[in-house]
Amino acid sequence: MGPNGSGYKVLVIDDSNTIRRSAEIFLKQGGHEVLLAEDGFDALSKVNDHKPHLIFCDILMPRLDGYQTCAIIKRNAHFSNVPVVMLSSKDGVFDKTRGRRVWSQDYLTKPFTKDQLLQAVQQFGIVQQEVQ
Repeated sequence: MGPNGSGYKVLVIDDSNTIRRSAEIFLKQGGHEVLLAEDGFDALSKVNDHKPHLIFCDILMPRLDGYQTCAIIKRNAHFSNVPVVMLSSKDGVFDKTRGRRVWSQDYLTKPFTKDQLLQAVQQFGIVQQEVQ
């Protein structure tokens, strides 16, 4: 569970309203607080303002893609320990490797299930809590 004994604060970044809403429903059902961003620029301000415990970030987005967004978050000393899980409809080795190069913790292929999403929160939320 999150630092306050309840769920984690999770930011979902995706330009697809359907994916954002699906993730929001799944995460809220798991007892987590959910923040939504439709692109990388929107996400950067939400990361700064709300300090999420975990971030799910789509790769293919307009203006600022997921790799760029992740790299910017990870370069900031205040947020470098926040786990980022990349989201993509692609399941290729190249995409996973590129995600690791910008310091993402994992890679989830869309469409994801409720169980996959909540398992990632459990796994990486615990890691982030130990770092704080």
